[in-house]
Amino acid sequence: MSSALKAAGTQAAGGGVRPSRRAVALTTGLLIVFLLYSLAPTWFLLVASTKNQTDLYSTFGLWFSSDHLADNFRAVWEYHDGIFARWIANSLLYSTVGAAGSTLISLAAGYGLSKFPFRGRGALFAVIVGASLLPSTLLAFPLYLVFAEVKLTNTVWAVLIPYFINPFGVYLGKVYADSSVPTELMEAARIDGASETRIFLSVALRLMRTGGITIFMLDFVNIWNNFFLPLFMLNGERSFPVTLGLFSWVQQAQQSRDMNTLVLTGSLLSIIPLAVFMFSLQKYWRSGILMGSLK
Repeated sequence: MSSALKAAGTQAAGGGVRPSRRAVALTTGLLIVFLLYSLAPTWFLLVASTKNQTDLYSTFGLWFSSDHLADNFRAVWEYHDGIFARWIANSLLYSTVGAAGSTLISLAAGYGLSKFPFRGRGALFAVIVGASLLPSTLLAFPLYLVFAEVKLTNTVWAVLIPYFINPFGVYLGKVYADSSVPTELMEAARIDGASETRIFLSVALRLMRTGGITIFMLDFVNIWNNFFLPLFMLNGERSFPVTLGLFSWVQQAQQSRDMNTLVLTGSLLSIIPLAVFMFSLQKYWRSGILMGSLK
């Protein structure tokens, strides 16, 4: 009996159950392993970016041996007339505009599904949930065929338009509309003579701000890391996002080992905007994700 109580935990003074030391130690150990596993690629990029071409192959891969970080940064920015800066700018454009359009459409669609009853609403929502389960890589080639028919391949719109449609964002928009926009407030606004458009823009969007920021953050990160859609749609390196640009460097590195340092340093630089973006919005996405999970 006593061993069972120890395994389950000890009774705290306040009436709660406190986990045993073994459970705490096991959980802490698993979290540390997960943390190391998650940070290992970034650590490798940081270490590799400080090495020159010789040290990259002759020294231990997970520890520093020389300090060529500034030289490597300069080489990345100056290579091919500063093409890397153009790729970063393209990624910022695609991610910002694509995420903003997707967020607005997702909130509007989710708000409509939540607050306006109509025939077939349940079936439509089921289709949206099912569509959110489809992997984006599966849709890249069909989307290319569609945009090829309308002569939009190798344009900015070939990348942005697919990003505007996000079934998972619509699902989140409905969740946040259900929990954040009281129906009584909408009725009061209608009595005051406000149109449905004004209610959505002036009332609903403000109440769904936390949800909108969460959707925007998820879309921004997803678009920044997207590789297959630009691979199918774009064929000029001046329009590449940073993911596709680094891939073109990887292909060159297969023929010339001198490119490996550029690829590794460029990969490190490419994650800095994402890190800044995540830290700047952390107070919003923490509460937003928590609200969605509770719902």
